[in-house]
Amino acid sequence: MVLQARPSPYSQYLKRPLDLVIAGVGIVVLSPLLVALAVLVRVKLGPGGVIYRQERVGRNGQTFEIYKFRTMLPDRRTGTKPYIGPERRKTHKSDDDPRHTPFGRFLRSSSLDELPQLLNVVKGDMSLIGPRPELVEVAAREGFLVHPRHLERPGITGRFQVSELRAKNRISAGLHLDVAYVASIGFRSDAMILLKTMVVLFGRGR
Repeated sequence: MVLQARPSPYSQYLKRPLDLVIAGVGIVVLSPLLVALAVLVRVKLGPGGVIYRQERVGRNGQTFEIYKFRTMLPDRRTGTKPYIGPERRKTHKSDDDPRHTPFGRFLRSSSLDELPQLLNVVKGDMSLIGPRPELVEVAAREGFLVHPRHLERPGITGRFQVSELRAKNRISAGLHLDVAYVASIGFRSDAMILLKTMVVLFGRGR
């Protein structure tokens, strides 16, 4: 697919201001929840940072630190050496990983661990809607460290995340969806992705 030569008026003038307003309001409104989750992370998961930072691929291939609530025990709490498995994206989600706890699994399954990414949006590293940022080493290994999907800011959620592909596939399986999104960014499509994300999140709680 050939990307459009000119950005839409929405992507050029409205998307970033809307990101700032919505993320800013979200941080204020959700501040009691954010504080409560931070306290619970420290109580339930022990010593260590409340916020987990991880390097991801951002706009124009520039890397940035993504923020998440920590969801795993530190290795010293488990009495084991760092968990090592055949592939990092599988091992940290494996039932055999001794660093997991019921609380950490809840944060992951509910996506509450990703709430600190509202700060990434305010900073300008991310957008509310866009291609989901991948780990640098994974993007390099799978061949999309340089890719049209990186022409826009990565998002907290995106077209791939609300598609049927997400359930059983990695981000690399949805690159065509990311390219299609970047080629046709509009207010209506962003609103639909945000609405579908809410449906998915609330559906998990049933």
